[in-house]
Amino acid sequence: MTALPIAVVGASAAGLAAVEALRRGGWRGPLTLIGDEPHLPYDRPPLSKQLLHGAWEPEKLLLRTEEQLAPLDLDLRLGTRATGLDVATRTLTLDGGAGAAPGREPETLACAGVIVATGVAARSLPGAEGIAGVHTLRTLDDALTLRGLLANGGTPGSEGVAAGGGGRRLVIVGNGVLGCEAAAVARELGHEVTLVGMTGTPMAEAVGAEVGALLAEEHRARGVALRTGTVVGFETVPADPAGTGGTQVTAVRLADGGTPGSGGVAAGGGGRLPADLVLLAIGSRPAVGWLADTALDTTDGLRCDAYCAAAPGIYAAGDVARWDHPLHGRPLRFEHRMNATEQGMAAARNLLAELAAQAPAAGDGERAPAAERRPFAPVPYFWSDQYHLKIQAYGLTAGADRVETTVLDRAQRHAVALYGRDGSAVGVLAAGVPPRRLRALRAVVATPLPWDEARERIRAALASGPDTP
Repeated sequence: MTALPIAVVGASAAGLAAVEALRRGGWRGPLTLIGDEPHLPYDRPPLSKQLLHGAWEPEKLLLRTEEQLAPLDLDLRLGTRATGLDVATRTLTLDGGAGAAPGREPETLACAGVIVATGVAARSLPGAEGIAGVHTLRTLDDALTLRGLLANGGTPGSEGVAAGGGGRRLVIVGNGVLGCEAAAVARELGHEVTLVGMTGTPMAEAVGAEVGALLAEEHRARGVALRTGTVVGFETVPADPAGTGGTQVTAVRLADGGTPGSGGVAAGGGGRLPADLVLLAIGSRPAVGWLADTALDTTDGLRCDAYCAAAPGIYAAGDVARWDHPLHGRPLRFEHRMNATEQGMAAARNLLAELAAQAPAAGDGERAPAAERRPFAPVPYFWSDQYHLKIQAYGLTAGADRVETTVLDRAQRHAVALYGRDGSAVGVLAAGVPPRRLRALRAVVATPLPWDEARERIRAALASGPDTP
């Protein structure tokens, strides 16, 4: 009898971490890795930084080469989408991907266990689909397309295409992490950049008002125009003189002020923003649309317990997983690179432990004994690179009800911020802080501390004397 495989859906950082951990943990049976993109697993954070800038080529983003994957003995299904999962039987439905023959029947794959690591998909805006020049940035192909369009930049401070310069007029809708990073890259390439947000403070939801204000100062100093408003539509022209090839964006329209053709932005923040390119950086949605089984809760991601289990034999990892964090006492979902790898490994270990517990005396040689399942309780971490500045944060910074920011060097935008919730310190952020001091800050929020105690420890860390980056 052929042993059933473990299938990992999502050839991402989380998916790769999961298959490697499954092999390290003793799984010697069939192992399937399914990815809807045609590429080998690659690193996503550089898409909006080094790759978009042109400093790195796609090969540098690969997490593993074909040769490095070979020892895992994977059934690697790239360019294949999972379209369904029957929870009771642990059976996947696969569409065969873009290269499948027309009329081909969907494939079903019965599994011993499944790890869902499908990540998230970029959000768009109504009416944006099909307009040339309007882009999202989530995949390698997205980034390469946008990089090609930005490659002929002018010089910082140029007046843009409209004035005969080499730079383009780029409007970025969304002033979160992705929007800010892309704005920084585009300005360094010499483009005219307008960054539009629902609020006037970049990354405010993630870092708070004071740190966000420092970032706003840096972007303005670099020549980025910051605007506040809601996008209500796009202005377009035919993409070719004959009018047969679709439309090309020429401007973004904002609510509450200004009219098409006004040539600028009204003082109230509304109006018309001329654009040669538009990047929609308005967030993402968990890729759970294919999970229709009512046994699963797909509200804001795939709901899991503290062990990353969504149902018996079904686990989740990475951006798509919303699980019970045992230290913070509530379900959380993180769209951060380090969490993807750590959670992929944790989901794999816990799945193996579950399978071993179900068949402790199995003599088929496919399973090795595994330790008991362990709750997944990471210290969340994220970073962002913008211009010369590296921002790093540990713990929970979003949703804080209390923030205390210490500006260390305003001109250089160096700062430390402590984030609290319900009387406890739950997160810390550092901008321009050297590694040794950063490690001391991480220790403050590794487990939630009373606010006053955490404040004293932060002050002690900052008073420990100069350090070198």
